[in-house]
Amino acid sequence: MITSNKSLPKTETGITGLDEITGGGLPAGRPTLFCGAAGSGKTLFSLEFIVKGATEFNEPGVFMAFEEKAEELSVNVASLGFDLDELQRKKLIKLDHVHIERSEIEETGEYDLDGLFIRLGYAIDSIRAKRVVLDTIENLFSGLTNQSILRAELRRLFQWLKDKGVTAIITGEKGEGSLTRQGLEEYVSDCVILLDHRVTNQISTRLLRIIKYRGSVHGTNEYPFLIDDEGISVLPITSLRLEHGVSSERVSSGVPTLDKMLEGKGFYKGSSILVSGTAGTGKTSLAAYFAHETCLRKDRCLYFAFEESPQQIIRNMRSIGINLQEHVDNGYLEFNASRPTLNGLEMHLLTIHKMVKKFKPSAIILDPITNLITVGSVSEVKGMLIRLIDFLQAEQITVMFTALTLTTIVTEQTDEGVSSLVDAWLLVRDLEFNGERNRGMYIMKSRGMRHSNQVREFVISDEGLSLVDVYLGPDGVLTGSAREAQQLMEETGAVLRTHAVTRKDREIERKRMVLQAKIESLKEEFESVTDELNKSYVEEELRKEIMEKNREQITQKRHHGDINEPGSE
Repeated sequence: MITSNKSLPKTETGITGLDEITGGGLPAGRPTLFCGAAGSGKTLFSLEFIVKGATEFNEPGVFMAFEEKAEELSVNVASLGFDLDELQRKKLIKLDHVHIERSEIEETGEYDLDGLFIRLGYAIDSIRAKRVVLDTIENLFSGLTNQSILRAELRRLFQWLKDKGVTAIITGEKGEGSLTRQGLEEYVSDCVILLDHRVTNQISTRLLRIIKYRGSVHGTNEYPFLIDDEGISVLPITSLRLEHGVSSERVSSGVPTLDKMLEGKGFYKGSSILVSGTAGTGKTSLAAYFAHETCLRKDRCLYFAFEESPQQIIRNMRSIGINLQEHVDNGYLEFNASRPTLNGLEMHLLTIHKMVKKFKPSAIILDPITNLITVGSVSEVKGMLIRLIDFLQAEQITVMFTALTLTTIVTEQTDEGVSSLVDAWLLVRDLEFNGERNRGMYIMKSRGMRHSNQVREFVISDEGLSLVDVYLGPDGVLTGSAREAQQLMEETGAVLRTHAVTRKDREIERKRMVLQAKIESLKEEFESVTDELNKSYVEEELRKEIMEKNREQITQKRHHGDINEPGSE
């Protein structure tokens, strides 16, 4: 938004974007000159100024045409949604056609604008008009060759409009070496706006530039504008100051294994992501998964396709497990598919602006940006993408670009020069080994977060997308069937090792049992010898005890024998 001096009163035009670059609208109560070649949009600008004033700002207006009749004007702008007949019935606008015949001017000799003033004054008073349009001023002076009279009448016209206190638009045709045919209108106008319609490389672009604006600051660049079924839209954006806010919220990429490489959380909301790679590496599949994940969160996503039709994308994505059609039906996903040559770069940028304001998405996909090269040089595409990234970051909209890389050398400028501008850059490359072509992905950069520096094999199957760890074999990185063969070999080796360990364990167990048996046998033998030795000792002790008892008995018997045998001497 251009800020201007508040002391200068302004009248809002109601035209999208124009009020922003003029700092609030056209100078109130003063004439503004819209000049340009045929077909640049002068009549439509002025007519929308009148219609918007009547319908949105309660300011009735008079449109005085010197070329087209009122009936012709009504038919011409009906396609824009303007019902001039209804507005005239409500006395919100008044259309007046003034026919000027050059021969009549030559016959009378004298020429002044008093008749016009009377007629225009009556039209203004009849509906209490606040806005006036004169289209086009050249017809007023078509038969006048006296420059002094022309200059005097022109000044009188502009002063008369100021005295009436109406905000006026006067249209003028572009002249040779000057902004207008007479070369005087731009000097007496308080505000001069130049419209241009260019065709470059067979691509049409309409541009607007404010030449001067007395008493007010204003945008000085060329701004593209679009004429469609909703009227005129001006793109009020240049390279902005880097003052937009940022978010710490994270959004998933839709691929869990990719999120894992980004701290397990995904991208920052409102960031810009570039997915580049050679043809057939799965860039569109990644973009579709990101759109699918956005819609699953009940957020809206805009998908700009420059190569494939929406139905083709929807059909192809069904083969990898996602149904985008249901998101379209639910209103969460909207496609805009067109060839880049449909419009110029500025018009594409304006279309994106307009759809963002209307659809209010949380995420946008441009697939692929390399096709924009067909309507502009690399530097022009980069300039357009810089402005787009600035706009989307200011709106906190996450954007994903896909870019076709024509070479596998990363250092070459194959990404339209935006790799340094984006917040995250994913590179998908071909990995050729063992007679196969597989895909590998790695994260070139991801600002503000830790991320994996490893190469992952990017697998696309009917179950979806996944990133698997690559294998490092004797010959380098292994992918595809070579990775599977290596995995099989490792699994086989693990089984064989397990079998060998089991066999050794059984052998050890057998030896342990044999040794245990020998130990038990030796224990039994030892116990037997011990028992034998103990038996001999016990028997010896018992023998001694018995012999001792016998000896005592014999001794006793002898003693008794000596007593009981008298006279034995």
